[in-house]
Amino acid sequence: MTNRMFGNSQILAWLQYYSDNTQIDLEKVKILDITRKNKNLIPTVESNDAVLVFTEAGHADIFYRMWSAGLGECDVWYNTGSEPSGPIEHSKLKNMIDRGINASAAMLVLNPNARSTYKIGMHNTSFSRGSIRYVGSEIRAVILNKMHMASDDTVCIISGESIAVEAALIAGEGTVIAVEYNGNDRRTMEENIEQFGLNNIAIIDHVDDESMKELPVPSLAMLVASASMEQEITCLLRLNPHMEFVIYTLDFRCAAALPDLFAKLGIGETEVIQITVSRMNAKHNFEAEPAPWLITGRGGV
Repeated sequence: MTNRMFGNSQILAWLQYYSDNTQIDLEKVKILDITRKNKNLIPTVESNDAVLVFTEAGHADIFYRMWSAGLGECDVWYNTGSEPSGPIEHSKLKNMIDRGINASAAMLVLNPNARSTYKIGMHNTSFSRGSIRYVGSEIRAVILNKMHMASDDTVCIISGESIAVEAALIAGEGTVIAVEYNGNDRRTMEENIEQFGLNNIAIIDHVDDESMKELPVPSLAMLVASASMEQEITCLLRLNPHMEFVIYTLDFRCAAALPDLFAKLGIGETEVIQITVSRMNAKHNFEAEPAPWLITGRGGV
């Protein structure tokens, strides 16, 4: 608690200040302290009617980034000092894009177009165009469903770029460790992080004890099957013997072999499913997309 810039007394004082000076219903306010690690401002504002944002001085482009994300119609209530007192000011966010934060304080952001629920399985056009060939949105939705993430989970995603982005949105209070072996894919992943305003994704270029030692221990891992998969799973199990796994593969032989590999590594509760998606084309014919296998299991069973 002592390391936090904003303690409970300060948070309560700012809540009282905005309660006295605005018509906001405090029951609807989401509190977000972006001075703390891994806090996602843009997704939080997108999904909440009212967000009380605690921030330190700096952030020269904070309003420009929010405007670029489509939040220009938000109302921002603020004062010009670092204490919850004095006159309050109000402006549309779109009129503040050339401003930064000049003091450690709290601002109240009201979003009239907030979506209170997150839509799983975003369309692929939402993601950065680059070197990555994204999995279909319907299949991604099933993968995310199989992952059963909580808002504060730590998740490791290996070569699953769009999965990592959506996982970071779902686990907004947690951490996503995105493993990208390819340099071009890492750059595209960084573009997605910038585009979605995500601060809770850590990118690494391989999985071993050294690369993982400074990161929080995952409770869940999603892997695209590869030649290094057994080594990756073994390393993750050393970190957390009760790790839950979701494996994606288009190779039937790999899918058929994974239950034996899981048993060898002490992973139980194994389930294997296949997903098939067909789309109607312009000629009103159905075209089948690649049908992946998903293999799930949990360590220490």
